[in-house]
Amino acid sequence: MTGENSKLSPGWMDNIMEAVGDTPLVKLKTFSKLCGCTILGKVEGLNPGLSAKDRIAIEIIDQAEKAGKIKPGGTFVESTSGNTGFALAMACIVRDYKCILAIPDKSSEEKIHQLRAMGATVLVCPSNVSSGDPLSYYSQAKTAAENIPNSFYVNQYFNRANFDAHYKSTGPEIWKQTGGLITHYVATVGTGGTISGAATYLKEQNPEIKIIGVDAEGSILTKYHESGKVDMSESHPYLLEGVGKGMIPGNIDFDIIDRFIKVDDKNSAFRARQLAKREAIFAGYSSGAAIQAILQLRRLWRPEHVVVVLLPDHGSKYMSKVYNDGWMQRQGFIRSLSKYANSYKIQKRLEKVITKYVKYGSV
Repeated sequence: MTGENSKLSPGWMDNIMEAVGDTPLVKLKTFSKLCGCTILGKVEGLNPGLSAKDRIAIEIIDQAEKAGKIKPGGTFVESTSGNTGFALAMACIVRDYKCILAIPDKSSEEKIHQLRAMGATVLVCPSNVSSGDPLSYYSQAKTAAENIPNSFYVNQYFNRANFDAHYKSTGPEIWKQTGGLITHYVATVGTGGTISGAATYLKEQNPEIKIIGVDAEGSILTKYHESGKVDMSESHPYLLEGVGKGMIPGNIDFDIIDRFIKVDDKNSAFRARQLAKREAIFAGYSSGAAIQAILQLRRLWRPEHVVVVLLPDHGSKYMSKVYNDGWMQRQGFIRSLSKYANSYKIQKRLEKVITKYVKYGSV
C-alpha cells in the first residue's frame, strides 16, 4: 500500500436513500438571456429516484415509526401521480416494508412500469373523476389502508412529513447554493410540501424573497389563493402530472406564497423539450410547466434578480408523452405531417419547421 492510498477512507453509503439530496443548482443560460436576469434550475431529477419526492420518503417512514403508526413488516399505502410512489417504494425496500400505490391513469406508462419494477402493488385509477369519488386514486388508497392490517396511509397532501422534508433539505440547499442571493423561488404546486417547506425556510432567512406557485389550467388552487373560496367551476381535466389539484391539500401554506400563475398543457410540453435542447437538462413535464411560468412572468424580472426554479423530475419518466411525437400529435400539440404533405420533399421541409419550433418554442 502506497502512502497516498493509506490516506484513503471508505466513502460508501449504507443504502440508496442516503444518496438523496444535494442536487445541483445550474444556471439556465438561454432562459436567463430571455428573461434578462439570473435563472437557476434546481435539478431534482438527479436524485436516485429521479425526482424531488425522494426527499420525503424516509421522513414519512421515520415519523410514522416514531409515532407508533406502523410496525415491522407493515404496509405503506399512498395515492400518487408516480414520483412519491417511486420514492416510497425505494424506501420500503430499504426499510423492509410492503408498498401499495394508487395512481391516476393519466400518469405516463413509464411511471406505472417503474413502480411495479420496484415491487409495489399498483392500482391504476380513473383520473376524470372527483377526488371524493370511490374510484378516484385518493379514495382507493384510503380504502386499501383501512382494509389492510398494520398499514399506514401516507396521505402526502396532509402529512406534515412532506413539508418537513423540504424545510430540512431543499430550502437550506437553495440558500447555501445561492450564497443567500436568491430573490425569487418558483415551484409547481401539487401536494404543497415542495414549495411550502422550502419557502418557509427561505423566508426565515430573508422575508423579502418572493415565492411563486405554478398551477395548471384546470386546477382550483389559484382561485382559492385569490379568493379563499373553493370554486369547482375552475376544475376540469388536464394532462400535466403533479401540478395543480381539484382539492385543497393541507400542506400548502397559501399565506407564504406571494402569487400563483397558471400554465397550460401545450406550452408546458414544449418548454420541457426546449429545456433539453437548449440547456441539456432532460427534465419532466412539470419542469416544462415551471419554465413556462418564468417566461409568462418575464416582464417582472429585473437584472438584479436571482430566480431559483425547481425542476421536479427527470425526462425519462415521460418518453411515452412529451418526448413522443405521436403522443404530442394526438393531443393536438404537433400537427400530423401526413395530413399536410403528400410529397417527400414537402414533408421534410415541414419536419424542419416543427423541429425549429420544438427547439426554440414561442416566446
